[in-house]
Amino acid sequence: MGAFFGAVSHRDVVLDVFFGVDYHSHLGTRRAGMVSCLPEGGFKKEIHSIENTPFRTRFDHDLPEFRGNCAMGCISDSDPQPLLVRSKLGVYAISTVGNITNHDALVDRLTALGAQFMAMSSGEVNATELVATLINTQDSLVKGIKYAQAQIEGSLTLLIMTEQGELIAARDKMGRLPVLLGRDDDGYCVSFESFAYGKLGYEDVHELGSGEIVRISADGFEVLSEPRDEMRICAFLWVYYGYPNSNYENVNVEVMRYRNGRIMARDERERGTLPEVDYVAGVPDSGLPHGIGYAMESGQTFARPFVKYTPTWPRSFMPTNQAIRNRVAKMKQIPVPELIDGKRLLLVDDSIVRGTQLRETVDFLYDTGAKEVHMRSACPPIMYGCKYLSFSRSNSEYELIARRKIKELEPEGGEEHIAEYADGRTERGKCLLRSICEEMGFDSLSFQSLDGLLEAIGLPREKVCTYCWDGRE
Repeated sequence: MGAFFGAVSHRDVVLDVFFGVDYHSHLGTRRAGMVSCLPEGGFKKEIHSIENTPFRTRFDHDLPEFRGNCAMGCISDSDPQPLLVRSKLGVYAISTVGNITNHDALVDRLTALGAQFMAMSSGEVNATELVATLINTQDSLVKGIKYAQAQIEGSLTLLIMTEQGELIAARDKMGRLPVLLGRDDDGYCVSFESFAYGKLGYEDVHELGSGEIVRISADGFEVLSEPRDEMRICAFLWVYYGYPNSNYENVNVEVMRYRNGRIMARDERERGTLPEVDYVAGVPDSGLPHGIGYAMESGQTFARPFVKYTPTWPRSFMPTNQAIRNRVAKMKQIPVPELIDGKRLLLVDDSIVRGTQLRETVDFLYDTGAKEVHMRSACPPIMYGCKYLSFSRSNSEYELIARRKIKELEPEGGEEHIAEYADGRTERGKCLLRSICEEMGFDSLSFQSLDGLLEAIGLPREKVCTYCWDGRE
């Protein structure tokens, strides 16, 4: 996915931005960058790969060269950024987060009108450069941002730093991702994760609404474009992506996950499908709080029958090669045999996407002597690849285990009954659960319902993006 962090102050903010960006490392795995407005004029910028080296380690040696009262940085799963742009609107740095599904069509259209782009080594055009080109067709940054957001299909959240030492932040027009402002005695910051600036001594001051654009200086912030009423914030922020300490739309991530686990167990009890097990466990790390909630509601003992070894590989999908990612995930799982051998286990994971790594987990639990392994997913079966934030790297929707199974179960016409397959109470839904259990080796399987997930989040249904589960745009 990706994220950014910026700050502007009456004091030097380089360290704030350094740590603020680092606190977003869970949101991106490929590249990171920092840029500051130098006191004597001009910019200092660095971009590095972070696929095999954490942000903090990768940028530590660059810090002495960064100075300034205005700076920004980003974590990215996509193209190198932030970029420095020179245009009729001035010189500015820009970082973007989102997904542009009509990227090639926009490049072709702009090229036909005379625009020129720097091609990356792949031959592709950097998505952030494309956004800057769209912005530069207008006669102000604000008009340009609104124009760019109107032209793209997908989503676009961005941060700009001007040569005057100000920040301009814009939340996606549908509010797919959060943007929050913090304040301390000397200035302001802008962030995705609220805990990031809280840890740096800033306090909450404002959360941008959908499509809202603000200018931020050391003395305050000014709303340049009012927020829209319509919002579709990504539900996966609470299910998986968000850090436990963060709040989005005043809903804390960790609290939501406890509540979500409780709702799952409550609904299973009402259906009479709550299994009797020795231990309930969460799949580390994001599955842990969902599992704790499930254990609290079911009244069964919570335990950690295996832990993740993360000092050298903090995230299992950091390598670009899928086979290596699978091997790293397997190597990270360290069992506690005393909590596995002869035991009936119920695991709660944040989601089941392809199922590859989860199958490895089940196999090693049985190899360690587990008597039973029951699986619960903290969200509904994923039926559609995300076209707004690209949280799933699937090249085809049939890489998603639920969609692949539907195709196997009903080759002709199954696509017309996705809603039934997603509901474990229907005959088609039960067939899907049985089929996944047979392939994955589970003794039982259940997915959180969409209604249960939305209850756990607590926002109105129309405010939450649920596209990956129900295809609702």
